[in-house]
Amino acid sequence: GTMMHTRRLIPPPNFGLVEEDLYRSGQPNVLSFPFLEKLQIKKIVYLSPDDASEEFLNFIDDQEIEFIHLGTDSDAFTQNSWSPISEEVVISALQIILDPKNYPLAIMCNMGRHRTGTVIGCLRKIQRWNLTSIFEEYHRYAGNKVRLTNQQFIELFDIDLVPTVDNPPPWI
Repeated sequence: GTMMHTRRLIPPPNFGLVEEDLYRSGQPNVLSFPFLEKLQIKKIVYLSPDDASEEFLNFIDDQEIEFIHLGTDSDAFTQNSWSPISEEVVISALQIILDPKNYPLAIMCNMGRHRTGTVIGCLRKIQRWNLTSIFEEYHRYAGNKVRLTNQQFIELFDIDLVPTVDNPPPWI
């Protein structure tokens, strides 16, 4: 059998489709690059305070994806991957998400659980989801690593802080 070997496409950790052309995940490794290539992503919002891996940055470069690293500079000394995401980072991320010119778009953090989950949770509030559904989605990606501080952040987040845009995505 000279069957052609087709590469199995492996999504990055905690990968998910949020809305059409809007994806979420943890930091991908080399095995996930072919999968990501297929998505034709235009921009990646990266929410971890630490740097992305060299190989991931090279991939982004090769694919000519715009890489937006949020949450690095606001008090670099106290920021570590355990510190909660700041309100200004969430607002910046949401402004990018609300602009259709940025699509196809991916929201990522190191594991794709907490920072990403918080941003998506706040997006769901803008979409008028109820808290039960929002937390259900947050749990689905966070698994047993749920952080109450993130749920509290989502619950208390004031969506009026996010400037409205003229032409938001159709699902808002």
